[in-house]
Amino acid sequence: MSAVLAAPPSTIDVLPQSAHIGAEIRGVDLSRPLDPAQVADIRNALLRWKVLFFRDQPLTHAQHVSLARQFGEPTIGHPVFGFDPDYPEIYSVARDRKKARYQGAETVRPWTGWHTDVTAAINPPYASILRGVVIPPYSGDTQWTNLAAAYQALSEPLRNFVDGLRGLHRYVAPQGSTATADFLDKVQRRPLLTEHPLVRVHPETGEKSLMISPTFLQSIVGLAPRESQQILELLFEHAIRPEFTVRFKWETGSIAFWDNRSTAHLAPQDVFATEFDRQLYRITLGGEVPVGPDGRPSVALEGDPITAARALQE
Repeated sequence: MSAVLAAPPSTIDVLPQSAHIGAEIRGVDLSRPLDPAQVADIRNALLRWKVLFFRDQPLTHAQHVSLARQFGEPTIGHPVFGFDPDYPEIYSVARDRKKARYQGAETVRPWTGWHTDVTAAINPPYASILRGVVIPPYSGDTQWTNLAAAYQALSEPLRNFVDGLRGLHRYVAPQGSTATADFLDKVQRRPLLTEHPLVRVHPETGEKSLMISPTFLQSIVGLAPRESQQILELLFEHAIRPEFTVRFKWETGSIAFWDNRSTAHLAPQDVFATEFDRQLYRITLGGEVPVGPDGRPSVALEGDPITAARALQE
């Protein structure tokens, strides 16, 4: 295991939330610039626990952007679905943001809604920082799963098999639903289709993790459709086993900061059974081109890399 994972924190309190993933961080004020030791301790905790939770951090948009820049280069809010006109780093995660994208009832399976952010791009974000602003009194929890732990829990023959596989990631309407004209227009204006390894090697820790994003990963390269479907469903079902996951109950001012290279997360579905509003804001940090265990990088089949938000401001 990389030494960076073992470095004990000296400037923050780290409270693990489950065996494999998730830690609450205390003793830090994210509204102010962090000193280098705090940044290092938070980064080390992120590598170890994959997703970090902060409470009582009521940031403005400007403070959110300032926080993100201490850990990397913010991308545009979303390469396909847009961004805040005044803060191009910020993407609005509103309760009903997908109503204009799909029509009809999608087919619901155990892994429906699980995803890793923007894996249709050649360079998915390395991390995401999500801030809670309007939070319902109940419902709307988010879950994350540790895809490195899920990979290690596979049998050795299956690990050896998936190590050499590649998958196609793209934006499509969920199975059972129909894409709206608005969705098709946005996807056609910014098409993204990438061949990624099914297993990626973490560039900082050397860990292997499953690079499977159920919402975006459509098929396995070189396999017959039935073979691809069966293997993907086996991996999706395995990756979201409860022991690999953590669940976070949002409060106003809560922040979740996760490593997009070794996790997937579930957008909550129960919020639609209520009338409560829910408004969060996300910033993603520019990432690397993934590399598989065989040393082969991902390949962009359509579309350009995700750009930094600064490019729109220059």
